[in-house]
Amino acid sequence: MQLKDLSKRIEQLLEQSTGVLSTKKYNQYGGDFVDSGALSGLRASVLSFIAMVYGKDHSHYSEFDAATNKNFESNAKQGNAIIHSIQNEIEGGWVFSVKQLISAEIFSDFLEMAEHLLSQGYKDPAAVMIGSVLEENLRQLCSNNEIDIELEKDEKFISKKADRLNSDLAKAEIYTKLDQKAVTMWLDLRNKAAHGKYDEYTKEQVELMSQGVTEFLARVSR
Repeated sequence: MQLKDLSKRIEQLLEQSTGVLSTKKYNQYGGDFVDSGALSGLRASVLSFIAMVYGKDHSHYSEFDAATNKNFESNAKQGNAIIHSIQNEIEGGWVFSVKQLISAEIFSDFLEMAEHLLSQGYKDPAAVMIGSVLEENLRQLCSNNEIDIELEKDEKFISKKADRLNSDLAKAEIYTKLDQKAVTMWLDLRNKAAHGKYDEYTKEQVELMSQGVTEFLARVSR
């Protein structure tokens, strides 16, 4: 999901939250309440959104879950404030910054694993692993720069292949044509490894691929 989609969805949730607050009624047994059904609907939508964007372990999830477990007006207001905080993070780009940091650590681990495989002479799984890290980073680059990572075919949305992502990124001038050619070469080597064409490349070429991909990702993912 791209930044514009996240922004649109959070606006919808804020509208839904405003609608919940508008149902406020005074209860003679103590305090102002909002419609429990409307709050339950909002609660389900927001928790689903937070889980998708941040994960269930994030503080936003537990805080919103606790804040909206009763239908007092004060609970609905607390929930509304959390939604506003999330909106500020999305519009400020903090969501992608955090996710990129986490991904960078994961990808670094995979690249280190590939280096270890190479050092042990296992060029083929190393090539596949490096290529997979490269492809996932291409998808992230597209998402971060509002380039679609899916295309519609026969009334269905399917993920673009890595070559198409590479082409789209170069066309948008996220990186140079020279980078595009290098990425094409690395993806081709990965595909050969994945399809068992082990005699069509050497260990030395995989080592150069590893060095090149590591440098490329460090440069374009900043």
